[in-house]
Amino acid sequence: MMTEANATLQGRLETLLAMLETDPGNLMLLADTAEAALDDRRPEVAEELLARYADIAPLPPREINLAGIAALQARAFDKAAAAFGALFETGAHDPGVRFNLAWARANLKDFEAALDVLDDDAARVLPQAAELRVQLLHQLGDFETAGDVARHYVELFPDHRGLMAAVSVLALDIDDEQLAAACAARAGDHPDALTTLGTLALGDDHATDALDIFERAIDRNPNLPRAWIGRGLSKLMTGQADTAAADIDKGAEMFGDHLGSWIAAGWAYFVNGDQVTSRARFDHALELDPTFAETHGSLAVLDLLAGDLEEARRKSDVALRLDRQCYSAALAKSLLAASDGNHETARRIFEHAARTPIDGSGRTIGQALAKMGMGVS
Repeated sequence: MMTEANATLQGRLETLLAMLETDPGNLMLLADTAEAALDDRRPEVAEELLARYADIAPLPPREINLAGIAALQARAFDKAAAAFGALFETGAHDPGVRFNLAWARANLKDFEAALDVLDDDAARVLPQAAELRVQLLHQLGDFETAGDVARHYVELFPDHRGLMAAVSVLALDIDDEQLAAACAARAGDHPDALTTLGTLALGDDHATDALDIFERAIDRNPNLPRAWIGRGLSKLMTGQADTAAADIDKGAEMFGDHLGSWIAAGWAYFVNGDQVTSRARFDHALELDPTFAETHGSLAVLDLLAGDLEEARRKSDVALRLDRQCYSAALAKSLLAASDGNHETARRIFEHAARTPIDGSGRTIGQALAKMGMGVS
């Protein structure tokens, strides 16, 4: 439904386009019409008008900025980065240019280059710049700096939902659950905030509530790997193992090289009775990083259940050398000790243990291992 404001903008654009028909070489009119097209969210019209301008004369800074905005609206991030990069190189360092250049570079996955131009001064002026700066620091693994600036930015912009959602996600990774919960609560129904709330609920063993929250997050944005993994883990905890593994798989594929998600997927398949796919997920995690202890420990458990006791001992030893607190390796070692090296005894012990809740939440070993893989204890 067209609002009165939209109708006014469209009317202005149509008026300017009509004027251009009688004065097609008027540079000021071309620029004004391009700006009107952007106000009307018609970047293709703006691009065509600015191309006509460039055929007559080089684009001045204002028109280069318009070209960059048109490229952003069209999601042509390479063109946007080129336009705003040109402005930045000529000395246009205001917060708006910095943010637009950083946003274009971030969407091109050039995170370091994006952070290079998005300084703290810009983040203190524009809340969207503060949000992006937190996300970039988080993405690049600078958790300490990200946490420090995030706590300051939320005081500057307490009502910006995007910033609150971004900080809530960061807070989970820096183990500040209080900050995560507070920021998520202030972010409304932002999908990242819902994912944070779902993760907190899952960590508190409120799996049914978590499942509902993750589904709401996915409805709002289906491109959130944490939400897919969270939904899968919630399904696993509520006895829906048949579809849980596929959800966790989807999230792991979105994440790409996040080791914990592949470990969680492996254990989800294991709980569902598919040890072949379970091993394939653990093997993939091993390919990504051979120094992650839980991968070796998880494979050790599968080797033990398959009857390869020698390989189970070797992998569990490797895992414990990498991390003395590796849960899956400790499990493999305890099974080896309890069975006195007998494969069938070890398998019977594990099968019994796998059906027995390990704590008051009712979780089994496989479910617990899947949660631990994602760092949700």
